Amino acid sequence: MFEISIAGRKIGPGHPPYIIAELSANHNGDINRAFKIMEEAKKAGADAIKLQTYTHETITIDCDSDEFQIHGGLWDGQTLYELYKDAHMPWEWHKPLFEKAKELGITIFSSPFDFTAVDLLEDLNAPAYKIASFEVIDLPLIKRVAQTGKPMIISTGMANKKEIAEAIQTARENGCKELVVLHCVSGYPAPADQYNLRTITDIAERFDVLSGLSDHTIDNATAVASVALGACLIEKHVTIDRNGGGADDSFSLEPHELAHLCKDTKTAWQALGKVNYERTEAEKGNVKFRRSLYVVKSIEKGEKLTQEHIRSIRPGYGLLPKYYNDVIGVNVIKNICKGTPLSLNDLDL
Repeated sequence: MFEISIAGRKIGPGHPPYIIAELSANHNGDINRAFKIMEEAKKAGADAIKLQTYTHETITIDCDSDEFQIHGGLWDGQTLYELYKDAHMPWEWHKPLFEKAKELGITIFSSPFDFTAVDLLEDLNAPAYKIASFEVIDLPLIKRVAQTGKPMIISTGMANKKEIAEAIQTARENGCKELVVLHCVSGYPAPADQYNLRTITDIAERFDVLSGLSDHTIDNATAVASVALGACLIEKHVTIDRNGGGADDSFSLEPHELAHLCKDTKTAWQALGKVNYERTEAEKGNVKFRRSLYVVKSIEKGEKLTQEHIRSIRPGYGLLPKYYNDVIGVNVIKNICKGTPLSLNDLDL
């Protein structure tokens, strides 16, 4: 069992799931809304806030040819340039957002989308980095991030086994010592029945990494279930109001839902426990209510026990029911009244 650490918080199978509240585009162009999301994430119990660091100029170009247009889905009819212009986190916001996180006592880091974003985040002493699913094939970017020596989280939406292996190899070969790989379905929202959560376990075993979940479903069931399959880190988009009209609002958790996520995933992790066949503390007081052999018809000394005399009933103060056939036909050595638990000391054995 191994683990990593982000800003002093240990992450791995031996610790409660690490919960990342993805702020993404849900600031809706208002830094005060971003501050409010951060405050609500802290109240809900999230471990970290995550940003996305790009501009419309660094992530795409202003072009309206068909290849740059979005057809269908949440952002139908927009060009990539238009979408990212509205959605991006202004770079001048990053420092006040990092300062706000420090004030709140919540970890903050980001997904950089090019080298200049990494430089900005390094200047802010970001404690970790996330590689977004769409960038998992950008090996030069992964190399640059790995060279910071910071913990890395890589999302795998749309990536096949070869592409995931290449991303992991690139990260490791360039100095990344602490890595979590997230299973992800890059649909917005993503249907739960397409999540194939068993992949989480396979990622951990196949690539010898910690694994987790980047969850784009619109409730918490998938994320809670992922804990049972070994997810040690869970990322969910978070907003103030799902009907707020922002680019990512409609598939994001509201604050009360984030609070349930933090609570329920921790409960699921606690419930996993360990392999155990011993009685738990909660069970010990109930042992006396199991079945046992009781005298249900009074019998006198010297008589033989028959099926009329004893039955397997609750409570459990008598002989175990497995001895029922062994004691039928045996003489009793004293008078026994109805309602008495049967004991070996009552029998002529």
